[in-house]
Amino acid sequence: MVSNFHLPPSGFGPGSQPDEGEALEYMALPSGMRTYSAHLPDVGDMAALAPAMALLAEAGRAAARVAAGAAGESLDLSGLDAANLALVAETLQQGEVSLKMRGRPALAAQESVFAGVWVVTGAGVNRLEVAPIPGAALERAHLAERPALLTGAPRGPGLATAPALLAELIERSGLYRPGAMAHVVNLTLLPHTPEDLDWLELALGRGGVTLLSRGYGNCRITATALAHVWRVQFFNSMDTLILDTFEVTAMPEVALAAAEDLADSAERLAEVLEAIR
Repeated sequence: MVSNFHLPPSGFGPGSQPDEGEALEYMALPSGMRTYSAHLPDVGDMAALAPAMALLAEAGRAAARVAAGAAGESLDLSGLDAANLALVAETLQQGEVSLKMRGRPALAAQESVFAGVWVVTGAGVNRLEVAPIPGAALERAHLAERPALLTGAPRGPGLATAPALLAELIERSGLYRPGAMAHVVNLTLLPHTPEDLDWLELALGRGGVTLLSRGYGNCRITATALAHVWRVQFFNSMDTLILDTFEVTAMPEVALAAAEDLADSAERLAEVLEAIR
């Protein structure tokens, strides 16, 4: 005979609810996301800081032009004295994206809080670039720091899908044309072994540009030595890899300042300069 007695559903009954008056404790929500907030530098002698103000105003106008489709523009910082450089740095601050570009000279680029406005530095180099991405990042992307061995990479035990993935990336690299939609190989969704990843890294080599985008978690982008092929990895706030891809494109879209971002930067720079005059 089947009993009519049923256990109460989970979450009901004595002890399942907090005592009256006891505060509920909730899991902490994710935090650490960077957002823009206007910062007004403390300006003393306005006349002495006129060169920095003029340069920042020109950067804003350049952002508007680039947003409308013009080519990227460069503004030299090397002629500014320490006080003017300090005002530029305090106004621009540091944004979420940074790059390292190997070559001669080696260059570093830091995006400001105004998307598409970059500070580019290196031996004998100190400039602002207003562009979706600094020009050197495109020029040096696939200059090999470690050459691509491609199908000549020595094969060991444990390989599964890597040879087929490499063949796909080589084919797509050869077919890529400027302006074409990115071709994405999503490793996270594909079966592979640790040996596959090691072999692909050896076969594709390493290019001349690495990039880190910080926000809620990180996005790390590394150019390979095979033209147009990039490794794009997304990590959560606990630095756990959550998405691992190869992209065949001129530059992964996540690294670029969009036209809308540049237009917004032009407006916000104008507002900040107006407020501190």
